[in-house]
This record gives sequence, C-alpha cells and structure tokens, in this order.
Amino acid sequence: MSQGKSARVVVVTSGKGGVGKTTSTAALGAALAQHGEKVVVIDFDVGLRNLDLVLGAERRVVFDLINVIHGVAKLPQALIRDKRLENLHLLPASQTRDKDALTEDGVAKVIAELRTKFDWIVCDSPAGIERGATLAMRYADTAIIVTNPEVSSVRDSDRIIGLLDSKTEKAERGECVDKHLLITRYQLGRANRGEMLSVDDVLEILSIPLLGIIPESEDVLRASNVGCPVTLNNALSAPARAYFDATRRLKGEQIPMRVPNDGRSIFNKLFGRKAA
Repeated sequence: MSQGKSARVVVVTSGKGGVGKTTSTAALGAALAQHGEKVVVIDFDVGLRNLDLVLGAERRVVFDLINVIHGVAKLPQALIRDKRLENLHLLPASQTRDKDALTEDGVAKVIAELRTKFDWIVCDSPAGIERGATLAMRYADTAIIVTNPEVSSVRDSDRIIGLLDSKTEKAERGECVDKHLLITRYQLGRANRGEMLSVDDVLEILSIPLLGIIPESEDVLRASNVGCPVTLNNALSAPARAYFDATRRLKGEQIPMRVPNDGRSIFNKLFGRKAA
C-alpha cells in the first residue's frame, strides 16, 4: 500500500435479512483481492456470525472483533488470512456476545488501525437498523445497498439510505456517503412476467447508482456451502462475472451494465429457433 494512502471503508448493508449481504461481502472482498488489492472483510453481525462460514474460515477463528474492542486481543491476533488469497483477511464477529458489546469508540479505533494496513475495509452489516447495523455504517466512505427485486426489500433499502444520510460520521460532517445499489437474485424471465420488480422499477424507487445485477443462481449457494466466495469457486459463472464487473465499477471503471438472463432465456436464444 502506498504511503499516505488511506483505505476505503465500504459497508455492505440492507434493511431486510436474507438478501445476500454476506455472500456479496465475500464475493466482492475476494474479487478486490483477486485484482491485487489488500482487503479486510469485517463481520459486524455479532451473535450470528456467518462471514467466516462463507469464507471457509470457521475453524480458524480464535479471537474476534469484540475481543479486539475490549482489549482481550490485539488486532493482528484476530485477523485471519485467507488460505487461497494472501491479500484477503477476515475480522470475524463474536458468536457469544450481543450487539451491546460493540462500542462506537472501539469500532472507531479498529477502523482507524485497519486504514493504515489495507486498501479496502469491507464491513458486512447485520440486517435492520439496530446498533450493529448503525456501527457497521458509521465510518463508511461508501455504501453498497443490497436489495432483492421485491417491494418489501426495496422499501427497507430506502430506510437504510435515510440512515446513511443521517447516522454516519460523513453525514454529520455535512458530507455524503457514496451510495451504490446491488440487485441480487435477479431473474429476467420473472421480471418480464411481472413476478418481480424490473431493474428500472427498483432504480426509480431508490434513485441511487446501480453497481451491479447479480442473477439468481445455484452457483452462489454451492459456493457458500463449500466455504468459498463465488468469484473464487466458479469464476466463470454468471454471478461471479457480475460480481467482477461490480468490483471494477466500485474501483471507478466504466463497465457497461448487463442484465443477466435466466437460464431459460439463454437456452431459448440459443436453441429456440432450431427447435421451431
């Protein structure tokens, strides 16, 4: 990391649970590391802790974020280096403590120390608007708001945008957290049939720049089950390619936005005319 350069703090957040925040944190963190960036991903989901599972590091957790905040361990003791990508590290959450064990001052000190060691700090926020979520976003420079193309998920994301504009350190200084939208579990066929919101519908409601569209895919679930980010587990799969594109946009590159097809649409395009 070059002298004088400070890490970029990114929070991956959403209002609703189960939209793919943790798998997205792992995929984006790994993709940044695959691009040669020095990355740490932090699990803020105190009490639940899933990021270590998605990264296949659950057996290697000795100390966690709460231990560091409370002085039980030093930061380097709690950081787990990924075995596949040497410039990707994990700072796990505690499974045994509750969210009240997170303190604003403690989180500030951890983030400040990590800023000197890494290019990117990616914070995996718990769902909702409680303490863990507000502390995960507190020191963010950039927010990635993860939403499914469903009304309830989009509405909850709107509330998160309000929090980012009021509860962050940047907002209190009169500055704006850089906000990006990541649409997950997208199926073009279902959107075309009106069974889920279209990309345009979601953008119209939330009015923030689109970072990427991740298609619904078994590859994401398979990758999580084997403890490997999808960008590493199956780099040529449709979701991995979408995460790589999103990562390049996050770094400031201009990449054309592709709306992923669902498998049947691709199949019809390839074979439909022949079969007719």
